[in-house]
Amino acid sequence: MASQASASRKSPKKEDNNRIVEFDRDQEMHALREMLMIRRFEEKAGQLYGMGFIGGFCHLYIGQEAVVVGMQMALKDGDQIITSYRDHGHMLATGMDSKGVMAELTGRQSGYSKGKGGSMHMFSKEKAFYGGHGIVGAQVPLGTGLAFANQYRGDDKVSVVYYGDGAANQGQVYESFNMAQLWKLPVVYVVENNRYAMGTSVARSSAETDFSKRGSSFGIPGFQVDGMDVRAVKAAAEEAEEHARSGKGPIILEMQTYRYRGHSMSDPAKYRSKDEVQKMRSEHDPIEQVRKRILDKKWASEDELKTIDKDVRSIISDAADFAQTDPEPDPSELYTDILR
Repeated sequence: MASQASASRKSPKKEDNNRIVEFDRDQEMHALREMLMIRRFEEKAGQLYGMGFIGGFCHLYIGQEAVVVGMQMALKDGDQIITSYRDHGHMLATGMDSKGVMAELTGRQSGYSKGKGGSMHMFSKEKAFYGGHGIVGAQVPLGTGLAFANQYRGDDKVSVVYYGDGAANQGQVYESFNMAQLWKLPVVYVVENNRYAMGTSVARSSAETDFSKRGSSFGIPGFQVDGMDVRAVKAAAEEAEEHARSGKGPIILEMQTYRYRGHSMSDPAKYRSKDEVQKMRSEHDPIEQVRKRILDKKWASEDELKTIDKDVRSIISDAADFAQTDPEPDPSELYTDILR
């Protein structure tokens, strides 16, 4: 336990990635609002789960908001996103409606998968979001396939494939690396290293804990990024997507991030101390970093930022109300939209 805790106390360091660029006011305000939308959504989802409105599994993204928001700030319209079951934040970052996402969590007919997929299986072709996937690592070959389709069609799109430090040890990840580099596919692999996978420190589960190096035997470049700083994420994303889009093949970004909650709502997270979590919250919280910069530069007042948060909370509250009152799917829908 001691080795597990000490290995995971390592905080993201700016020297891990020197690609941080300063944001202007509009970028900072955009990042703040987008991350607040994810944070408040996830907090509300946790409440609804506790009240019994959400069943099954539910994996919250609280603490990791800077990763997907920074990535989306660098991507172009049409670039595809595919991820694991910790997917609510990714959907909101792509512009999917919070009402539709929340309604899916509660199993209602207006949800993105018509109330049939729940937290772990949502999709939006319109937003180029190709799903959160419940099988660990399954999205990696699927996302590689999206990149193959992009290359085949010559449509100049990039596939962004998110997976966690736990999935990084799956064999299908390396099969995907091999094909992606062999065919120089336009894909960016984003490892969201939140330190604990399902509950085991990376120091106890991974022989190579620098996940940016995992593609080295295939000749795939990669680098580590401070995943708690949205500026660092955006800068790294721009470099990575340019690499992939220009025909140079795949690239790996290891986002050094941290989840504040357990792996899922059923996880008490006893494998780490409260002090460790609080230290991360107080020193590296992605939202508080942006708030501080905005206030320090006098780009907005404390009252203005509170107004933004109030507006976001109102949007999420409306989504939660909708998700509790929207009708459930009709029983006649039980066998539609499935492969038989």
